[in-house]
Amino acid sequence: MWNIDLTLVDVAQVTRAAYAEAFERVTGEPLVYLASTGGRTDSEVFFEFLARNDVRLGAGEEPLPAFLEALGEAFARRRDQLVARGRVMPGAPEALAAVAGLEDTVQTVVTGTIMPNALAKLAAFGLDGYLDLSIGGFGSEHYPKASLLQFTRMRAAEAHKATFTESATVYITDSVSDVEAAIIGHATPIALLSGAATESQLRAAGARYVLTDLTDPQRLLSAVRHATGTGAPSAG
Repeated sequence: MWNIDLTLVDVAQVTRAAYAEAFERVTGEPLVYLASTGGRTDSEVFFEFLARNDVRLGAGEEPLPAFLEALGEAFARRRDQLVARGRVMPGAPEALAAVAGLEDTVQTVVTGTIMPNALAKLAAFGLDGYLDLSIGGFGSEHYPKASLLQFTRMRAAEAHKATFTESATVYITDSVSDVEAAIIGHATPIALLSGAATESQLRAAGARYVLTDLTDPQRLLSAVRHATGTGAPSAG
């Protein structure tokens, strides 16, 4: 399983613009103060936006569904900006292709991004073909990442008529929160230094495998094999 933002792609500029448009459309207030998005779902981010921008909800008011719908629409209007204002993370296509070549392996994503936006991010850089996105976990589901990891494993087993054990499940990500979610969700985290977290922070969160980035597919494969008990890690 893969995280998307700062693991496979970086489209932060486009995402921030879509957040701002959707937030103001739903609340009537400008999005002045942002929130950390690493390892969090779009639902969680929205409620922190409300708190940080001191936007009070009326009694019985439930703006989350409207925000997520507006977020999808705002992002769709910016799809043509993804490549111009974003980038694929170094080595991501080669890493996905390498993992796809492993025997009895299924790849998908578990992300805090709502499904339409996640699919757009991957498709913009040609990464969607490596992944079974029909079984992925997305922020649209309103569950924390740890639960999304577990649900995704169950969906994979049902869709592919196979058993995917906890010990054979890895989650590749760049954030401390995701590493913690992987531990709770019974998946082995493989952490990358492509986000804001340091190696010491990622290891303290529970990551045994920490890679600089995805530019060495063989090192990634070694970590995956070792994490799933099918090989020894390479030196270095």
